[in-house]
Amino acid sequence: MNPIRRRRGIRTYPATSETCAMQSQSTDRDHAGRHHPGHRDTGGPDTGHPRDEGHDASGALSAPAAGTFEGRVLDRPHEDVEDQGLAFDLGTLIDRRRALGIFGAGASVFALAACTGTTTSSSSSSASATASASETASATPSPSKTYDEEMPQETAGPYPGDGSNGADALDVSGVERSNITASIDGGAAVDGVAMTLTMNIVDMVKDNGPMTGAAVYVWHCDPDGNYSMYSEGVEDETYLRGVQVVGDDGKVTFTSIVPGCYAGRWPHIHFEVFPDIGSITDATNAVLTSQIALSEEMANTVYKDSRYPDSATNMSQVTLETDNVFSDGVDMQMPKVSGSVAKGYTVTIDVPIDTSTAPQNAAAPGGGAGPGAAGGGGAPGQ
Repeated sequence: MNPIRRRRGIRTYPATSETCAMQSQSTDRDHAGRHHPGHRDTGGPDTGHPRDEGHDASGALSAPAAGTFEGRVLDRPHEDVEDQGLAFDLGTLIDRRRALGIFGAGASVFALAACTGTTTSSSSSSASATASASETASATPSPSKTYDEEMPQETAGPYPGDGSNGADALDVSGVERSNITASIDGGAAVDGVAMTLTMNIVDMVKDNGPMTGAAVYVWHCDPDGNYSMYSEGVEDETYLRGVQVVGDDGKVTFTSIVPGCYAGRWPHIHFEVFPDIGSITDATNAVLTSQIALSEEMANTVYKDSRYPDSATNMSQVTLETDNVFSDGVDMQMPKVSGSVAKGYTVTIDVPIDTSTAPQNAAAPGGGAGPGAAGGGGAPGQ
């Protein structure tokens, strides 16, 4: 009868991934110098390498190490590890699986942290992009005011000098200029209290933006109430008339003098706006014809000056309510004013224009004698 031989325990080999995990764990323990049951750090300088658990300086298996494997006490200390039996092998496998579970959880946490970091970075980038877009939008120019209606259309009066009733300054070379205190050809110049007129030409159709490229023609009377090209003695003069082209900022600026006040009219400034400089040769091309009223405070102060001999008397005989141009309202035609007689005045006004509608200009009276003109009379209120 054959003797019964004990069966060798089934050895379970860890998968490659398990082996890597265990090697990683072993390395971490070595580097961190962490101790666990059954492990002793007995390395020394005389061996050339750290002595692993269960080995003495000669490399032989030490007694304490002979009874343990990975910190576990061997059931059969005098037999090989693979001969410890099924229970021991299963315990080893379970320990390794548990180690892998811990490793896997750590990897998941690491991956989640990495994803979270990416999300945070993406969120930061998104926020930065949004902020940049906001700054860009803020950097984009926008209208300071929105207009629901354009400046009122008014008559050009009997002294326009735009060719509509004979005299035509717009056909004279050099009419495009900012300083209008002297005649275009270098003739007579006028003397009065300095005034700088700035007009902001607003295109309502283009979101109240600047009407860049439009041409603005301005004219007004001198301190005696005379109009160049029409009044007696100045028929050959072209002073206080000029054209400016609207810039990218929507503005035109004229250097002039404060107009005088003649009988029957509130002191004012005439102007016409054309689509461009090429269209000024025909008065019917104007998209707006209107007038600017001067402030009462400025006028009363200026008209104390001796260069305006009759203006104070004429001013005392008219009001905005009795003026036949401004009596229906003057809110949009009253400019902002600052300055003094000594330093000059700055007059600024916005001129909103609706180019989608046809201009409804009041009929201009026929030519004739104006204030101070030969034949007297003139056309008060124009």
